[in-house]
Amino acid sequence: MKIVFLDSATLGACSLDPIARLGELVTYPTSTPAQALQRVAEADVLIVNKVRVTDELLAAAPRLRLVCEAATGVNNIDLDAAARRGIPVRNVAGYSTDSVAQLSFTQILDLVVNPARFDAYVKDGAYSRSGLFTEVSRPFAELAGKVLGIIGMGTIGGRVARIAEAFGMQVVYFSTSGTSHCRDYPSLPLDELLERSDVVSIHCPLNERTSGLIGYEQLCRMKQTAVIVNMARGGIIDESALARAISEERIAGAAVDVFTAEPVPADHPLLHTTHPERLRLTPHVAWASQEALKRLVSGIADNIRTSGLF
Repeated sequence: MKIVFLDSATLGACSLDPIARLGELVTYPTSTPAQALQRVAEADVLIVNKVRVTDELLAAAPRLRLVCEAATGVNNIDLDAAARRGIPVRNVAGYSTDSVAQLSFTQILDLVVNPARFDAYVKDGAYSRSGLFTEVSRPFAELAGKVLGIIGMGTIGGRVARIAEAFGMQVVYFSTSGTSHCRDYPSLPLDELLERSDVVSIHCPLNERTSGLIGYEQLCRMKQTAVIVNMARGGIIDESALARAISEERIAGAAVDVFTAEPVPADHPLLHTTHPERLRLTPHVAWASQEALKRLVSGIADNIRTSGLF
């Protein structure tokens, strides 16, 4: 059985041995659409992360019997085309919950506390010159008693909510599906959540209901002291609107891990705000802790193993 991974560089140096033990594994760090058409010709199993699996690509793989998504979301795969050809598609759910929740709160704490400022104050000699035992010109805020508004109360949103409770925060949420299934926390309309929250954390899928969900008008509803975090998908927040809100000091700050175009172009509006100190930008890494990557590879191997191809 030939297993072809078209964009293995997306998993970094994580060992693929659990997959390689199941057949002949052929990996390509990246693949252009033209290269992908050539590389799938003899594939029995296809693994992709961001490579688009189109009807044309499926037609170029006459032996293909399974498509494995090296992620949770399958929006890069033409599911209808795969179904017409009788090719099952398998993803890996839940592998990154702890990883995303951890980076979400890392960024929340960084925005609220800004420890890098205190670190620089000591290292650049300002503390030594100050004559004081402390530095309280700009005290940081506590999370206890503040309101965390979660957009999308799924598995990851629920994990972030429990961490917030440990800090003494009040949790509210907005259901992007329109069904308030979670009974542990109050469900609010979006505008009310934005107006009440001190921290807004986004954990919903990108679809027709959530694309452009947070625009300039919504950002202006937030408190000027509030921050917003997007660890979900690029396109949920209007990036130009966010850059404008940051430059105009409409909100205190934002952390963004996901972008409409990845990698971000050099002229991206979030790279050119007048207040870059209010932004925390990471290159779509929330899903990719060491442990999450290992769980992902294990999940892909399980999907192949249980596919009935053996």
